[in-house]
Amino acid sequence: MKQLLIALLISAAVSSAAIDPALMKARDAQDRPAIDKFVADAKAAADKSPKDAEAQYRYALAVSIQAEVALEMKDKAGASRASSNGIPAAQAAIALKPDHSDYYSVLGTLYGQGIPGNIFSAIGSGKRAQDAIAKAKQLDPKSAQAWIAEGVGFYYEPATFGGGPDPAIRSLKRALELDPKSAEAWLWLGLAQRRKQENAEARESFTKSLAIDPNRVWAKEQLAKTPAK
Repeated sequence: MKQLLIALLISAAVSSAAIDPALMKARDAQDRPAIDKFVADAKAAADKSPKDAEAQYRYALAVSIQAEVALEMKDKAGASRASSNGIPAAQAAIALKPDHSDYYSVLGTLYGQGIPGNIFSAIGSGKRAQDAIAKAKQLDPKSAQAWIAEGVGFYYEPATFGGGPDPAIRSLKRALELDPKSAEAWLWLGLAQRRKQENAEARESFTKSLAIDPNRVWAKEQLAKTPAK
């Protein structure tokens, strides 16, 4: 089902440019205690400034990183809890500034991140994730992050529903046209290529991702899992 397969958007709609470098470092290392501290600090700032859209967004973004790493480490329940915490902040940011593409991107990501730990929410949350990503693209068609999010959705969607690796690769390559230095786009392009058993191309994409973000543990794991031949 299309709605369910948006579930693992993971980090696709998260712009690394918007994240504190120290938080990026914690994400790359899968340092969950450090990430939890960033989330707590961001929540305190958001609670202190409820009318500050950027404060709400920064909290939602930090929570999305928290959920992302939980999913990488197969903690679906932890990702679901984080998603539930972050969605209201993203919604608050949108209510304050409804024309900001990135706010919709992080909202769509959070909806998707919550599904693996709460499968009964798949239809509703998946549809909301789709709608948010579509709105992000509508507001900013040149948003690489929105194209990445779309590509990840296609990656998990069966070909019978219009998804699969081929449309995923098209969306991810469009993202890379817009942002050739997106480590996320190269990472997910590698995953889509590996699904097609294009292992040489996948290894090249993972290598490019790591050249941009050399400390990303999850990317290193994907490269190590990909056959050299």
